[in-house]
Amino acid sequence: MKKFVYLKPILSFFCLGLIFTTLSRIFLFFFFNERIIETENYWYIFPIGLRFDIILLSYISFLPLLIISFIPEKSIKYIQKPLNFYFIFFLFLILVTELTTTNFISQYDTRPNRIFLDYLIYPKEVFGTLLKSYLPSLIIIGILLIVGIYFGVKKSKTLFLIKAVSFKTRLLLFPAILFLLFLGARSSLTSKRPINASNAVFSTDQMTNSLGLNSLYTVGFAAYSIKNEENVMKMYGTMDINESYQRVKKYMTTDNNNFTFDSIPLLHGNKSDSISTKKYNVVIFLQESLGAEFVGSLGGLPLTPEFDKLTKEGLLYTNLYCTGTRSVRGIEAVVAGFPPTPSESVVKLSNSQKDFFTLATAFGNEGFDTSFIYGGMANFDNMASFFNGNGFKNIIDETDFDSDKNKYALKGTWGYSDEDLATKANQYFKSLGDKPFFSMMFSTSNHEPFEFPDGRIQLYDKKKQTVNNAIKYADFSIGKFIELAKKEAYFKNTIFVIIADHNTRTYGKNLIPIKKFRIPALIIGPNVPKGETVDLQSSQIDIPPTILSFSGLKTETPMIGRSLFEITKNSKGRSMMQFHDNFGFRVQNEIVVLQPKSKPVQFKVINDSILIPSKLDTELAKDALAHLIVAENLYKTKTYRLKNK
Repeated sequence: MKKFVYLKPILSFFCLGLIFTTLSRIFLFFFFNERIIETENYWYIFPIGLRFDIILLSYISFLPLLIISFIPEKSIKYIQKPLNFYFIFFLFLILVTELTTTNFISQYDTRPNRIFLDYLIYPKEVFGTLLKSYLPSLIIIGILLIVGIYFGVKKSKTLFLIKAVSFKTRLLLFPAILFLLFLGARSSLTSKRPINASNAVFSTDQMTNSLGLNSLYTVGFAAYSIKNEENVMKMYGTMDINESYQRVKKYMTTDNNNFTFDSIPLLHGNKSDSISTKKYNVVIFLQESLGAEFVGSLGGLPLTPEFDKLTKEGLLYTNLYCTGTRSVRGIEAVVAGFPPTPSESVVKLSNSQKDFFTLATAFGNEGFDTSFIYGGMANFDNMASFFNGNGFKNIIDETDFDSDKNKYALKGTWGYSDEDLATKANQYFKSLGDKPFFSMMFSTSNHEPFEFPDGRIQLYDKKKQTVNNAIKYADFSIGKFIELAKKEAYFKNTIFVIIADHNTRTYGKNLIPIKKFRIPALIIGPNVPKGETVDLQSSQIDIPPTILSFSGLKTETPMIGRSLFEITKNSKGRSMMQFHDNFGFRVQNEIVVLQPKSKPVQFKVINDSILIPSKLDTELAKDALAHLIVAENLYKTKTYRLKNK
């Protein structure tokens, strides 16, 4: 066995890596046990987990194997320290990602993924949230990391010591060891492709499936997948682009003869409210994380008395579903009417930073003042860049509040409070006089760590900083804004839209937790029916064309959403939802779910919460794929726009 001693560093690394990931998986199993044991064959997470742990450790071990196999004996001492650092660095990454996994799953219902990478860009907001909401966890993680680093550095000299073995012996053993690492990394000799994350899917519970992976793998896979995220056909399946457009047009309410410009394939006239004889201002009050489950008038908790009262003054969507789980998804849907894709939101992608259609573009072309008003920093999630390049002439954010901060109630981790936003927006709209305007306000208070001023609401929970109390405060601020607006001249000429970007936490044991995608939307204003509801299943992307219709603006748009004025009694309910890498396309009570490099699956939906596997409707599956392909094509070809002037 002496001839194998030079492999001790790799064997030590493998053993330590497996200890870290296995102990973490066991802890996660017991921590989320109540949820996990509902899944049939839940114990699969352990053999699957071992398989993916070996894959990860094998990939990391390739470089050290090459070095210790081919370096001359007299040079070994020069690479000892760099090799020690290499192993300690990757063990540190494994430890960090595993230690943060429990809190991440609690928030996002899956192991660390692309969201984990995204948040590394915004340390101020993220660290502030962690400090205020997860301080005990941070302390424990910090202690464990310090202990791990200490012992890692102290023991590395013996754990990863390279013992000299003749060059000839190493050369002879190299092919066999390389084959073992290759087999470990590929994890199969029979499959045409290496094993990937989709092979960990053994149930319909997204979270339980993710436990069969390890967190450094999922973060690394997310980083690697960025290069593929704009290639829908590579991830989900192929289809002729012309067929894709025809399939998407089936779900639009525009006649084929009414598409107006061949080089912009979906450009068409937006049907307007025939009652409107003038153009109205529009204010969208986008609510952070306000799911239907918290809205009293939608059968949720009694946390929204102000919103519920306002439903008597406007039109309430009772069966509306958001397109994703992040604010940027809500923004692209509500402001641009753009459908969800497995790629990053267009708010953050390069091709959409200029001349990409938004409602602000349409209103700006008609001479409206266009603005985005936000209590936080508008550069978060690249919002300022996207808005500035796509029709928003004025961006008002935290820095504008700071200049007169003594007037405002509270500045928290994510910016100024929602009532401060209401006050600032009302002042701005008043200052415009008779100039017509389009604006989007974006709230912040209903975001962990749930900070809001004292004395505004009667707390629902005894502890102040909870999601229920934050939602109740957000509702208080909605009421305050409308109350302020009613005292001003602009109120009678303005359409107000109150809508959520997504739910506060989107989780569930299904591939798409549909119930968590249901959100409120309320439209109030001139010619808007009072106390009525829209009960047809709708998508967030249906709201922008409806806003245009109510506003009296007669314009062309490339939006695929359906205006309320275009649907008929025979229209079928339709919604689409992006949940991590899964895309759900729902028509009535049937939903097709597309997963990367996997065959589509279909379910019958019962009360939004029970998904019963059903026979795949291949045409519906093709329609689902078509929507992804068209969205990607519109983005890549820069044809989600209006005609050039």
